Amino acid sequence: MMLDRGLVFMSDTRTNAGLDNISTFRKMAIWEDPGERSITLMSAGNLATTQAVVSLLDERSKSPEDRTPSLLGVPSMFQAARMVADTLREVIAQHADTGQRADSTFNATLILGGQIKGGPHRLFLIYPEGNFIEAAKDTPFFQIGETKYGRPILVRAYDPQMSFEAAMKLLLVSFDSTLKANLTVGAPFDFHCYETDSLKTGWTGRVASDDPYFQSVSERWGDALRDALDMLPDFALTSKPDPDAL
Repeated sequence: MMLDRGLVFMSDTRTNAGLDNISTFRKMAIWEDPGERSITLMSAGNLATTQAVVSLLDERSKSPEDRTPSLLGVPSMFQAARMVADTLREVIAQHADTGQRADSTFNATLILGGQIKGGPHRLFLIYPEGNFIEAAKDTPFFQIGETKYGRPILVRAYDPQMSFEAAMKLLLVSFDSTLKANLTVGAPFDFHCYETDSLKTGWTGRVASDDPYFQSVSERWGDALRDALDMLPDFALTSKPDPDAL
C-alpha cells in the first residue's frame, strides 16, 4: 500500500497443498543498504518457485557487483522490478522442458516496493510471465493471492494521508475478512512499514492469531458490521408470494 508517508507491506504465512497439508512460511523478504536503499518483496503462488526466486536474488546480492547484477546494485526501483521479473521468468522457464508454463502449477506473483537513493518510493506488481505494472494514484495498492474478500474494505477505507498505525489497522481488518472466508489464508501476518526517504528498514514485526490487538480488532469489526446491518432499513415485501410464480 502506497501512502504519502511511505509504504506498508503485509503478508500472511499460510501455504497449503490441500486441507491436510498446511504449513507456515515467510512470504516477505527485505534487502537494504542503509542510507542507500530499502527493497521489500512479497510473494504468492507456488512455494518452490517463490523460494527459488528469493534465494537467487539473495545470492546475487552477495556477489561482487562487477560479476552479477543485484538488487543492491541497480540504480532505480524500475531496474529492480525488471531484475525481479527476469528472475521470476527464469525460474519458471526452468520447468519448460517438462512441459510446464507460467500458467501452470509453478506460477507465482510478486509485489516489489521500496526506494533507492535519488528516486521516489515505488510499488510494482509482477506477473508470472515477467511483465509488471506500477502503483499510482488511481491504483495505490496491490494484492496477490486471495484478494476478493479483503479488497472491498481497502477500496472503501483507503486514504493516502492515513498514518502507519491506521494503515496497519486497515490491513488487519482486510486480512481478517479474508481468513474467515478462505482457509488458504492464515496468521501470523508479517509487516513492514517503510518511511519515505529513510532508506533503511522501518518498523517490522509479526502479528500472531492470538495477538490481543488483532483479536480485539477482529471481534469489534464483526460487532460493528452487525450493528451497521441492524441500522439499515429492512426490505419491504409489499405483496403475498405467488405460488405459481417462477
